[in-house]
Amino acid sequence: MRLTTCGPSRNSLCGLRAFETISCMRIAMIHWAYPPVIGGVETHLSLLCPALVRMGHEVSILTGSHEGEPELSEDCGVRIRRVPLMNLNQLSEKDLSKISQEISNVISGFLDETKPDIIHTHNLHYFSEPHAHAVRSEGTRRGIPVINTAHNVWNDRLFIRLARSVKWDHVIAVSRFIKNALIGCGQPSEDITAIHHGIDGAPFFNARPEEAHVLYPVLRSRKVVFHPARMHCDKGSDIVIQAFRLVRQQIPDAFLVMAGTTDVVDWHNSQVEEIDYMRSLLEGFALQNDSLIDQYPIGRMPLMYAASSVVLYPSAFEEPFGLATIESMAAGKPIIVTPMGGMPEIIEPGVNGLIVPSRDPVALADATVQLLKDPKLSEQLAAKGREMFRERYGLDRMVHDTMSVYEKMLRGRKRRLS
Repeated sequence: MRLTTCGPSRNSLCGLRAFETISCMRIAMIHWAYPPVIGGVETHLSLLCPALVRMGHEVSILTGSHEGEPELSEDCGVRIRRVPLMNLNQLSEKDLSKISQEISNVISGFLDETKPDIIHTHNLHYFSEPHAHAVRSEGTRRGIPVINTAHNVWNDRLFIRLARSVKWDHVIAVSRFIKNALIGCGQPSEDITAIHHGIDGAPFFNARPEEAHVLYPVLRSRKVVFHPARMHCDKGSDIVIQAFRLVRQQIPDAFLVMAGTTDVVDWHNSQVEEIDYMRSLLEGFALQNDSLIDQYPIGRMPLMYAASSVVLYPSAFEEPFGLATIESMAAGKPIIVTPMGGMPEIIEPGVNGLIVPSRDPVALADATVQLLKDPKLSEQLAAKGREMFRERYGLDRMVHDTMSVYEKMLRGRKRRLS
């Protein structure tokens, strides 16, 4: 670890609290994907990594290859290495046991190159045993703390096996729901810290609907219902379409906006099929002229929220956190969610949003119509949501809490070596 410290002036530039007791670090991030791949974990990394760089730390990420992206690049000061052996969309078709040594060599080479003080993995408690065991082994061999952020949990043997066999130095859970699920699998509570996501609110505060109207003129003078999740039954996209058909019967100028990206981590290679299914639903209900499907890069999302009247996120699986909840709050838009996973930790019914039963298109339609017909209620929920966002979900809070975990792990290492 280098001896230089992060100057307060540098921290003040990015609005982050100074850490006077910790040296500037070399941080090795490891995850299956990074933008331009779109998803909750990828959005999280695209915010966390540059924020750490602005604080004066060196951040490198080992991630999956992506068509059109070079093996080595730098973005916002983050050094990016993309390799095929980290690409889940390709690994899903391979026998991982036959390439475990190649995987170990890639991870070892990345750590030789970056010489980190902290190794921070994301969702390495699932998908691939060789990757998880290689990182854990390298961390032990080098005496480097390894932290894993659990963005999800799964109900299958592989998850249970990895959750019990890989002993991370510490685990960050993105919600209390995830923390409790990990405790249920046998991980000690004291080894897990729940840290809710945080985002940079400025792009959402400042976005204007007119900017979205320039890109999508069809949105002008419409009551836009926005479903910001990838199109998948797990995300309740089919229920959104069924509900929207009912909404249109009462509100003829309603318009549905969906995110039809294929630029996602797709372990089961099902995303194209799911998108085709959603398109067939729209066609079956004759809603093609009252809906928009497009890919929205991370930088464009604030514009889509700004153009919206209401946000729908009716997940049908145990949503670990639901990044759209705090994006909608920052954007000052009312949101309707289901009581799945970590979302009830964020959305309080009747306070900063509404909660409806999972996979209930009638309940979702009724709640949507209620908000579209009652501007006063919508404004009340949106205003409280933005207030709660400022208090709880800013990027500086998330980075501060993450840095506290780093500091704790490094102090523990120092004590063990002394």
